[in-house]
Amino acid sequence: MAELAIETHDLTKRFRSQLAVDGLGLAVPRGSVFGFLGPNGSGKTTTIRMLLGLVAATAGDARVLGAEMPRHVDTVLPRVGALVEGPAFSPYLSGEANLRRFDAADRWASRRTRSARVAEALDRVGLSHAARKKVHAYSLGMKQRLGLANALLTPRELLVLDEPTNGLDPQGTREVRALIRSFADDGTTVFVSSHLLAEVEQVCTHVGVMSAGRLVAQGTLDEFRAEGETRVLVRTPDVARAREVLAGLGLGVEAAGTEASGPDAAAEASVTARLGATPPERVVAALVEGGVRVRGFETLHANLEQRFVELTGEGFDVVQ
Repeated sequence: MAELAIETHDLTKRFRSQLAVDGLGLAVPRGSVFGFLGPNGSGKTTTIRMLLGLVAATAGDARVLGAEMPRHVDTVLPRVGALVEGPAFSPYLSGEANLRRFDAADRWASRRTRSARVAEALDRVGLSHAARKKVHAYSLGMKQRLGLANALLTPRELLVLDEPTNGLDPQGTREVRALIRSFADDGTTVFVSSHLLAEVEQVCTHVGVMSAGRLVAQGTLDEFRAEGETRVLVRTPDVARAREVLAGLGLGVEAAGTEASGPDAAAEASVTARLGATPPERVVAALVEGGVRVRGFETLHANLEQRFVELTGEGFDVVQ
């Protein structure tokens, strides 16, 4: 197994009668962009708070950058940048002044190089032009980027980002995605909590899925997709007969419809079915032998949204 940036065993958190996180076993490889997925209320933020030592676990253990948390919080947190539940800044100070205040509160940060660090962090997130602008005049996307700049004031081995594009417009979302990719390119491990499909599918190398406080799946993005159900799409004017043949093979027929209207609609009709363990070539042969005029045949592998629905029974919020 690759060296892990985050590792938990049976990590559990109970709030009175509510079990927020139940027996969590995370394995986040160093250098990965790990998408921590789940609908709102599934336990993602509570998990992050335990990893950062902000709340105590009820049971289990967690290791961050190889050290047990929260026992070694003083030595681990200086190596971790975090943006949890949105940035909080003094609205009537400039972006630069806010970062200087946060940097001054870091007992490990050198005062001598503070100005250079603040300027470099602002430049990294594309806010150099707004360094002297009051934060209350920042857009939501600019505030999110300023929060990322704060997390980058000193070199970090791990970035923990809780819903980093929450509330952003499409342009702001694209900007934050680009920043996440740039962090990963520099070798930083990025742990991204999100309920947004596009955010995860476009930037992450690994995923873990939470549902009702439990981790129901984790692995590389490709592994995650491969574990989903494969479907076949048959394009044919003989929809009724195709459904009969597919059902006779034991395939779960899901849908039939047309992709065009007018005189060519019949030719463009299609049927979708769950493939299971049946070889695709056997399906095609059975359709032809059954008198179905096959105009097109396609194997459809599960995408991230389909896998999420299979595992949790809930849909993604999709932001492009």
